[in-house]
Formats: sequence, C-alpha cells, structure tokens
Amino acid sequence: MKVSRRHFLRNASAAAVAFGGLASPWVRSQVYAVDPEYGADPFGQLVRDPAGLLNLPTDFSYRILSRTGDRMSDGLITPSAPDGMAAFPVPGRKHKSFLVRNHELDSLGPEMDAFDGDLKRAKKHVGGKAYDLYQERLPVNGGTTTLLYDHQKGTIERSHLSLAGTARNCAGGATPWGSWLSCEETLVTQAQGFGREHGYVFEVSSTATGLVDPVPLTDMGRFVHEAAAVDSESGVIYMTEDYDHALFYRFLPNEHQRLVAGGTLQALVIEEWPSALTRNWQEDVDDQNARPVSIGQSFRCRWMDLENVTSPDGDLSARGAEKGAARFCRCEGVAFAQRPDGQREIFFAATGGGPKHIGQIWRYRPSEHEGTEREQESPGELTLMYESRDRSLMESCDNLAIAPWGDLIICEDSYSGQPDMVNYIRGMTPQGRVYTLAMNAHPEKGEFCGACFSPDGSTLFVNIQRPGFTLAITGPWHRIRPSA
Repeated sequence: MKVSRRHFLRNASAAAVAFGGLASPWVRSQVYAVDPEYGADPFGQLVRDPAGLLNLPTDFSYRILSRTGDRMSDGLITPSAPDGMAAFPVPGRKHKSFLVRNHELDSLGPEMDAFDGDLKRAKKHVGGKAYDLYQERLPVNGGTTTLLYDHQKGTIERSHLSLAGTARNCAGGATPWGSWLSCEETLVTQAQGFGREHGYVFEVSSTATGLVDPVPLTDMGRFVHEAAAVDSESGVIYMTEDYDHALFYRFLPNEHQRLVAGGTLQALVIEEWPSALTRNWQEDVDDQNARPVSIGQSFRCRWMDLENVTSPDGDLSARGAEKGAARFCRCEGVAFAQRPDGQREIFFAATGGGPKHIGQIWRYRPSEHEGTEREQESPGELTLMYESRDRSLMESCDNLAIAPWGDLIICEDSYSGQPDMVNYIRGMTPQGRVYTLAMNAHPEKGEFCGACFSPDGSTLFVNIQRPGFTLAITGPWHRIRPSA
C-alpha cells in the first residue's frame, strides 16, 4: 500500500500531540504503521485498552478465554506459560474450534503445573500416560492442553490436559489431518533429574478428549525443537531450531499422515556457500563462512541427509554445519502458505538475526519436485524477506501464522530488559511490508505466542505467555483482500 508523505506526516503529528512527542516506543510503532518506505496501514492506528491488556485498532475487540491457574473441565489446573497453539475445525460444528495449546515448562523453575504439585492427583489422572517423571515423582510439567471454543457463545465448552510428561513444549505446528505437532525446546536428560532424554516432537490429535499416548517421533530428530509446518501438497514437514547456529530442517515421512512410521531428516544447504553463516552479525566479519545478505537476496538450495538423528550428544546441528548445512540465528516460528496462483512458501523467523540481533524473516520456496529425485531440476529458493534494524519497527520475531488474506502474522518475543521494551503482533505482506496489529499493554510485558486463526477466519487466537492469557481477537478482518 503506497502511503503519501502528507498521510504519514498527518499521522505522525497527531501521535505527537496525543502522546507528548515521539520518545515512547508505543508512538514510534504507530508512526511506523504508516512508514512510506517499508510500512503498510491496513487497519489503522491502535487504540489504548482501558483495561490495560491489549491495544487494538478501532473496531477490534478481544475476549479472555483462559488464564493460568483456571480450573479446567477435567478438574486439573491450567498450567502456566502457554506458548505455541493451533485452531482446528470441529466436525459438523462450524461455529466451534478446537484449540491445542503448548505449555513451555520443564519442572526446573517456579511454575504452575496441572496438578498443583499433588502427587496423588497426578497419579490418578495420568496413570501411565506421562512421557517422563521428574525426579521419579510428578510428570514433567510440559505438555499440551486442549480447549473446545464456541464462537457464538464466546465460551470454552470443554478444557483438558492432552499431553503430559514432556518438557518445554514451545511451539509446533498443525497438520492437514487434524493433529498438533508439539515440539520440545530442550535437550535435558537424566543429568538434570529427568528419567528420559528430551528434545523430540509429539503428535496430539485435536479431537482427543483426554490424554494421548506420548510417543516421541524419533526420526524427526532430537534437537532444540521450536516449530513445524507441513506443506499440505507434498507432505514435507519443515522444522526450526532455537539455537545461535541453528539449522533449517525438513522431514520426509515414509507414510502419509502416519509419522510414527518414520522418515528421513534433512538440513538445508545453500548452493555455492557451504556451511553458510547467514545471521549478518558484525561480530562475524572475520568468519570465513559468513557473508553479508541483503533484504531480497535469494539463494538456490539443496537438502542434505542427516545421520544419527537421535543425537545422544546433542550435536546434531554442529555435525550438520560441518558437512555444509546453512546456519541461522535462533530459528523460531515457521509457517506454510499457498498462494492463489499455487505458489507454495515456507516462512521462518531467525529471532536473533541481523546486525542488531533483533530478527530476520526468511522465505523458502520449495522445488516443484520437492522431496523427490527430480528436485535438482528446479531447486528450492531461499530469500531474506525482512531484517529489523530498529527495535521500534520489529524486535525478536517469534511464532508465525498465515492470515486468511495471505499476510504473515508475527508474534514478538522480546525480553531485552530495556525500560521501553514492548511486545507487538505485527503483520507482513508477501512483498515484505510490515504493519502493527496489536500491542501487549500488560505491565508484565510478556511475549506474544501461538497466534492462529480459527478455521472460518473470524477469530485470531493468541497467547500472552506471562502472566498467562489465551485471547480471542475479533474485528473487521474482511478489510483486507487476499494477497496475490
């Protein structure tokens, strides 16, 4: 959207008058929403929330669906640290959605678990369906909860624990067959008091009415998993890793819709740039594997098989980089999009990338023969879509989602410690233009995570991890037409 200089100055002046100048990050973000160079303004400026929780554009509103500590309908307590999340259709009930929600907990800190520390309650409820016990007692605190939400009534109809005994379930991804891939963002082992190794992906059916069997999908690798996205056409699963020298992974399943049957784990390699270091850090200037990457620059890619993917030593990414895999800085959110013309795209966030260490957004366009022997006839292409140079424009991009109109929805996850730090939900058009959708106005300034749209596109669900809210945002989403 092209914005005139007059439009930009009028909005900037109005913000300065209303809020006493441009010193505050909240005001800077609003001016950026109509930045004529890189910004867009599809929904207009944010309006202050009288309740002090969520600032949204005019005509938008939110509802709190769940809070950390709420009693669920299965009698357990809503655990703390809600993170990645996906919304699924309810068969025969268009006005309802299933929400499957991660909890980024690992029993190592002050956390609220589902059992309120009650061993008897845990044993009674979980039985043998906990993947692991911490110090041979309570189930490890991580896992998932599932909510059944009625859009017409604006109420939670049912809520329950759906995966137990896993650790630091950070993000994940929805599958086209109606399940949630819950990812462990940790490599903890017996050395930290756990009974088993962690760092795996677990599958949770959205329709499960109780705890699922906690089966680690070992062929998908043991590493610091963050998120996953499934290409609905090819069935290939793309995965990210939250690590300073992260790889970008893909998994080729042996059987469609049956991940327990195993498959092949691979890492992305940039052609003619082996062991590429892509993060654009000034500190990497003397590294022979580092090159500057410009916004809009593209690279041809290939994929490399990985060995010993259960990685007892936790060195999967290091071994991959030694053999030529590209490295990114803290890969977090990943999302799959299919354009009206059939073009498939996978976006992923490198949260610590860029010279200011505050974030990059990458796009991978798969080969028309992705995952087959003919792939190198038309290799996949990697492009740096966006890189933030200013905290007020975007800081610490994390979880990603695709909006019904085709834009990328970006959750900010900043814990910079700066007194003016604020987390936002941003939008990015396919052309790389950024706008602001929401601001966390809560005094704890927690990260946004788990953004996802309801199957009918009417509602944007999102979590604020601390102190722990799950929100439903509604409004005139129809103002945006699908992007080409």
